Amino acid sequence: MTPLLEIRDYTLDFQTRAGPFRALDGVSLAVAPGEVLGLVGESGSGKTTLAMAVMRHLAGNARERGGSIRFDGRELIGIAPAEVRALRGRRIGMVFQNPATSLNPTLTLGRQITEVLERHRGLSPRAAATEAVDWLGRVELRNPAALMRRDPHQLSGGEKQRVVIAATFAVHPDLILFDEPTTALDVITGARILELFRRLRAETGVTGLYISHDLAVVSRIADRVAVLRHGRLLEQAPAATLFHAPQNDYTRRLIASVPKPEHRLVQDTPGAEKILEADHLGVAYWRPRLFGRQIFVGVHDVTLDVRAGEILGVVGESGSGKSTIARALTGLAHATGEIRLDGALVGRMGRAYRRAVQIIFQHPDSSLNPRQRIGEILARPLRLYGGSPREIPDLLAQVHLPAEYAHRWPHQLSGGEKQRVAIARAFAARPRLVICDEITAALDVSVQAAVIELLLDLRRQHGTAYLFITHDLNLVRQIAHRLAVMQHGELVDLLGIDDLGSGRENAYTRALMEASPAPVG
Repeated sequence: MTPLLEIRDYTLDFQTRAGPFRALDGVSLAVAPGEVLGLVGESGSGKTTLAMAVMRHLAGNARERGGSIRFDGRELIGIAPAEVRALRGRRIGMVFQNPATSLNPTLTLGRQITEVLERHRGLSPRAAATEAVDWLGRVELRNPAALMRRDPHQLSGGEKQRVVIAATFAVHPDLILFDEPTTALDVITGARILELFRRLRAETGVTGLYISHDLAVVSRIADRVAVLRHGRLLEQAPAATLFHAPQNDYTRRLIASVPKPEHRLVQDTPGAEKILEADHLGVAYWRPRLFGRQIFVGVHDVTLDVRAGEILGVVGESGSGKSTIARALTGLAHATGEIRLDGALVGRMGRAYRRAVQIIFQHPDSSLNPRQRIGEILARPLRLYGGSPREIPDLLAQVHLPAEYAHRWPHQLSGGEKQRVAIARAFAARPRLVICDEITAALDVSVQAAVIELLLDLRRQHGTAYLFITHDLNLVRQIAHRLAVMQHGELVDLLGIDDLGSGRENAYTRALMEASPAPVG
C-alpha cells in the first residue's frame, strides 16, 4: 500500500550561537492510510520537531539539510506558503498537548469551530453552525448548542481538548498529528480522550501520527511504534512486537522504566507515629462573576494523617482537590479545620513548621528563580534554617548533580536536572515531611524513574515521609504505603495500598484503576 505520509532520510539542524545543532538525523518512516504510528522518545528526541516539519511550521533558525517529506505522493519540502495553507487544517490536522493554548481566549467556542468549517470546507455560516453543534455532540460534550456561546476559560482541560478534537475532525482531514494530547490530563480524562479518538478513528478511517513519551498510552492506540533518540530513529515495529520483544537496548531501557504496580519499590512498614494530622480541612475560594462573587469549594471536610517515614499517595482527577490540600498544608491557601505537627496544634505556620514540612512543585521552571544561579537558590533555605552555603556541594551530590552546577542558571539545565535542584532545595531544610505535587507529571518515563529512585534514596538516608500527589495510579502503587483518593474536593477513600483490588475500595477508586493504562513489557 502506498504510504499517505513518507519521510525519507530527513535531516534538520537548528542554527544556535554555539553553532548548528542536529535535531533530526536521517529519519525515515512511513504511515499507511488508516494506520496510527506511535512516535516515542524522551524530551529533546525530535518528536515534535518532526511533526512541525510535516506541518511546514519550523522555527526561523531551522535548516533542512537533506531528505524528503512526501504527503499523498507530493513533496512538501519547498512548497509555496499558499500551498501550505491549503494543506494545513484541511488535509493535515494537529492536536497539541495543551488545549488551553490551542484555543483563542477571545473567541467563543462556536466561532472557533465555525471559522475552520467556513475556511476549509466552504460552508455557509448557518451550515457551519449546524455542523459545529453536531461535532460537539459527537465528542460527547453535554448541551453542545449552549457550548457554542461559551468561552474557553469556562471549560475544564478535558472539555477543551474535546473541542480541539471536534474542530480537527470536523474538517475531515486525511492525516492528524497528535502531539502528547493526554499528557496534561488526569488518568480518567485521558482515558476518555483516547476512547474518543478510537471511536472517531473507526468512524472516519483517519490516519494518525501519535507522539508521546507515555509508552503505556501508545500501546493502547498505535498499530506500529517508532522510537526516536537524539534525532535518530532507533527502531520501528508493530506495537505488540516492539513492546514485548524490543531489539534496541535504549528501547528496552525505556520499557523497563514504565511503572509496573506489581513491582513494589518500597517494602518496609512505616512507623505508627503521626507526623502531620489534618482534621476537617476545608478550603474555599471566591470566584468573580458578572454580578457579585461566587464561592467555590476546593476541599471540604478532609481528615487524614501522615506517619513517620510513610509515603501517602494522593490521587484523583484534575480539580479533585489534590493540589489544594498541598497548598493548605503549606500555608499557601487559607484553610479551616485543624492541622497538627507531632501532635501539637499548628496555629500560625512559623519557621519551625515550614522547616518540617516542605513542598516540591510540578513545574521547576516556575518554582526556580530564573535570575538566580543554582547556588543562590540553594543558599537561601540553608541560611533560613540554620545551615551554611558551604553545604551546597553536598546538597548537589545528594541529588546526583556535579558541584559545578552551583554556578549554572536554571535555563542551562534539563527538566529532570531542574527538578533535582528543587528536591535539593526542599531537603536543605532537613524536613520531616516533603509534599510532592505532581513532580514527575512533566517528565519522560526514564527521567521519572530516576527521580523516584532519588526520592526513595533520600528517604532511606533521612527517614523522610512523603505526601505524594499524582494522577499516575501505576506509579503510586509502586511506592506508596497508603492511598488517599479525592473526588470533587472530598476524600472518598483512604486505604492501604495492598487493599486495592480487594473489593473494599470505593467505586470511584475502582474507576481510577480501570482507567489507568495497562503496563507495557
